[in-house]
Amino acid sequence: MSHRGRIVLIALVAAMGGLLFGFDTGVISGALPFLRQNWGLSDPDIEWVTTSVLIGALLGAIFSGKLSDIIGRKRMIIINALIFTLGAVGCAAAHSLALLIVMRVIIGIAIGITSYVAPMYIAEISPARKRGALVTLNQLMITVGILVSYITDYSLSNDNNAASWRWMFLVGIIPALILLTGMFFLPETPRWLISRGRWAEGEKVLATVEDPDMIPATLANIRKEMAEASQSKGRAIDVFKPWLRVPLIITVGIFFFQQFSGVNTIIYYSPIIFKMAGMVSNTQSILPAIIIGVANVLFCLLSVILLDRVGRRKLYLIGICGMIPSLALLALCFQLRERLGASLPVFAVLSIVAYIAFIAISLAPLGWLLISEVFPTSVRGVGMSIGSLSHWGFNAIISFTFLKLVNSIGIAPTFGFYSFVCLLGLWWGYYFIPETKGKSLEQIEQHWRDGGGARDL
Repeated sequence: MSHRGRIVLIALVAAMGGLLFGFDTGVISGALPFLRQNWGLSDPDIEWVTTSVLIGALLGAIFSGKLSDIIGRKRMIIINALIFTLGAVGCAAAHSLALLIVMRVIIGIAIGITSYVAPMYIAEISPARKRGALVTLNQLMITVGILVSYITDYSLSNDNNAASWRWMFLVGIIPALILLTGMFFLPETPRWLISRGRWAEGEKVLATVEDPDMIPATLANIRKEMAEASQSKGRAIDVFKPWLRVPLIITVGIFFFQQFSGVNTIIYYSPIIFKMAGMVSNTQSILPAIIIGVANVLFCLLSVILLDRVGRRKLYLIGICGMIPSLALLALCFQLRERLGASLPVFAVLSIVAYIAFIAISLAPLGWLLISEVFPTSVRGVGMSIGSLSHWGFNAIISFTFLKLVNSIGIAPTFGFYSFVCLLGLWWGYYFIPETKGKSLEQIEQHWRDGGGARDL
């Protein structure tokens, strides 16, 4: 196998974690109408079922960051695949709302871990020149997982069988078993091996994945980083040192604006949103979600191509400038629902597709990519865990408040609020989104050590 083919294969297998992330967050969308019908769930029940997976993700992000630094990225992903398998079977077999929530929490723990350990694994094993595209492959697989969950939901939905949701959850064991099997054949990352003093193994893996002309410089940079890390002894609290303040602001900030743009209200609640727009059938309300899922995949694929060409900073600014009017237009559609009548679902779909297109090339992939790049190896696990914690915390707040907001102020003002948040995100991003394109992880670390800011990276 060619050098390039080997790298792509490694990234694809690891990115199956991203597919599971997407599938297990998206599958609830089509299952909710059937759960409501099957068990007579109220809006608060629906919000708990939806948010339970995010509570689990928070737990996974909190308690596993340092663990990945101790046992390694590869073993962490293997453990995760087992948790995903257990969770999928448990959700499908749940006989009560309480048990379903517990199993969703278990799946959430795996999602929380995967959300940072998969991009971290890919970032640490990728050549510097291809890192942006390969890490973003994980985000692409998240969108593929969401699309697969929508297609699965639609294919297995049956308006005459309220228990259709069980089969929707069970399908998740297939990608979990693929990830579990594939990871046994992949190497550990060279940076983690070297950080544990296993130089021979680390250099051997590096020789198989890095561009040949970059190996001496990469090894020199890793040696320098390891020497600096040994002085601080790699303590988790080191992530809060003054010279890492900017990476922390980037990590928390980008996920705040990503989530408070309301993206996951669409991912989780799209059939319910389309029922608000006038659709009646459970099955038919899932169909527009597939259109949105296809757009999500296509534009995320475009981001894979653009990130190492256009750069991170430009794509962020382009994306958020498009998200602002798209969300405002969606709010306007619901505000003018009486005038639009039967055409409201069409205009709603078009507005959402525009919004998804802009976030899929910008904030969606950039969140996970940037947090995999801005921290040094000694605290990368902890730093990415903080990023994952921020993502799932903000995600949980938005998911748990969406129906409450809609019921209290209306659906049009709710999306208008998300548009306003994006406007604030444009201002924040101008000052805090760095350009990491083409820079090694060690060069980025040195920039922070030298007191550099985000805009001048």
